[in-house]
This record gives sequence, C-alpha cells and structure tokens, in this order.
Amino acid sequence: MKSILITFDQAYTERVIDILTTNNCRGFTMVERVQGRGSKTGEPHYGSHAWPSMCSAIISVVDDDKVDAVLEKLHIMDKATEKLGLRAFVWDIEKTI
Repeated sequence: MKSILITFDQAYTERVIDILTTNNCRGFTMVERVQGRGSKTGEPHYGSHAWPSMCSAIISVVDDDKVDAVLEKLHIMDKATEKLGLRAFVWDIEKTI
C-alpha cells in the first residue's frame, strides 16, 4: 500500500477527486483550507489580501499498482495550468488498522 498526499489550488478540487474516483481510489481524507507556497515556482496560497488563493490537500491510501496512473493524470493536469500549483508525494504504508 502507498499513501499519496496531493496539495493543490482549490480550483482543482473536483478534478482531483474525479482522478481518484476513476482510478478506484475510494478512500481519502481532505483538508479544504491549507496555506503554502511551492518550493520552486508558483504563487503563494495564503488566503490574504496580497495572496488571496487557498490550497486544499487530500491524502489517500491506495494499492501500489494504482499510484502511477494517478500520478500521471495529476501531472498532466498540473502541466496544463502550472500557475495554479499542484504537488503529489508518495509514501510507503507499513501498517493499517
């Protein structure tokens, strides 16, 4: 099992959920309002007057064989609108209850 943490501009919310759904990644936890900025490019997402946009984050635990398809679709979406900002990180899951 793998965990995918996806951080993204709130404008992507429905599209990110759709990518998970179409890849049979049913379970996830979403945090709707997170703040941050990219390490290399992109605008800050602080929810302030100067930087009004906000991010969301979704974490989903998925089967190993689903990771590449999800990451590929997220990458395509990010490349189409890079200024919005989207990142995905993958970790091994050792145990679940």
